[in-house]
Amino acid sequence: MSTTAMNNDLSTRFQTTLLGLDPRKPDYVVQLVDRLLEQAGAAGSSDVHLQPGSEGLEVRWRIDGVLRAVTILPAIIAPNIVARLKVMAGLLTYRSDVPQEGRIAGATATSLERRVSTFPTLHGERVVIRLFADTGRFQQVTELGLPPAVDTPLRAALQETTGAVLIVGPAGSGKTTTLYACLREVMAQSRGERSVVSLEDPIEAALPGVAQSQVNSATGFDLARGLKSLMRQDPEVIAIGEVRDPESAGTAFEAALTGQLVISTFHAGSAAEAIGRLLDMGLEPYVLRSGLRAVLHQRLLRRLCQCAQPLNDPATWLGLPVKQAHGPTGCLQCLGTGYSGRMLLTEWLEPKSAGVVRVILDRADAHSLELAAIEAGMITRWSRAVQAVEAGWTSPLEVRRVLGLGNPLP
Repeated sequence: MSTTAMNNDLSTRFQTTLLGLDPRKPDYVVQLVDRLLEQAGAAGSSDVHLQPGSEGLEVRWRIDGVLRAVTILPAIIAPNIVARLKVMAGLLTYRSDVPQEGRIAGATATSLERRVSTFPTLHGERVVIRLFADTGRFQQVTELGLPPAVDTPLRAALQETTGAVLIVGPAGSGKTTTLYACLREVMAQSRGERSVVSLEDPIEAALPGVAQSQVNSATGFDLARGLKSLMRQDPEVIAIGEVRDPESAGTAFEAALTGQLVISTFHAGSAAEAIGRLLDMGLEPYVLRSGLRAVLHQRLLRRLCQCAQPLNDPATWLGLPVKQAHGPTGCLQCLGTGYSGRMLLTEWLEPKSAGVVRVILDRADAHSLELAAIEAGMITRWSRAVQAVEAGWTSPLEVRRVLGLGNPLP
């Protein structure tokens, strides 16, 4: 089954949900938007893209990290759909000439919010809605699918009383899911006897026992200010949704050096690159040497479906140093994609060895940092990707899609 067939199947399913709606009724658009968000969530989508064009409003869902075409809605109702989403997100319906960002609040106190972003384009406003992951999945660190060489030291790091544990990766790599699992691990290990607080933007799930706060830059309650105030709240563990700027990075590491365990996410392409970015932000090397406990870098790769077939031509291995490989075929079970679910690729870097410490103090570049970490025993994302391909868990094409066309060898 081809990808086109899969898209057609998604379209058929969505169109079926719309059969009971009457376009002549005044609440038609309201019900259409509700069905759109409901069905996207049911399909496991992380994002909904509404792309205006000359033919209408193209609907696409991001499933397992890949955008899939669903349908094209009539252009005549596109402005009404956008207006409805703006109302739900508390945005200005009369402004279509500037980008806007908002949130759709959950129906109940425990429901998840959804982020809405609008952007003006040639044919109208483009809308992207972020749907947060199911909070019932991946509750604990042991459920994340981390290799033992990462799972064990991560759980040990979460028992420490000081230092910073960074969870890094590109957007959409599951960093927040891992962060929440780490907080649940802290609560389970301590039996609720540690003071655990968080600063997030936004809060994606309610965590029992954790004092969660959501920053609001519009009111002056930004990340840096929130962190400084939290330091006077007698915290033992501080979780930060994302370190984004030099001020918040400096405050986070100040906390890590003065008696708190800090757990945070951070955008970076590798574990070594995360350290390089922090140095570029102006953090002093001695602060990183003393305050950084570990960096967990992660990526999400799609798993091959059981319908996968061997790739006998080495040219299809796309330059990966593997001895065997499988590729996607497509069947009814995987909706023609050849993949079913996702797996984690990880790097675990602890700046303890003399070689790693030396390159940090020398402000070396990310490549030198990575070489030093490999010499100290770090298994790179590329090495784990090669292992996953040889084991038949994923394909060379998927590895290249996620990691790019770089050299897999150090």
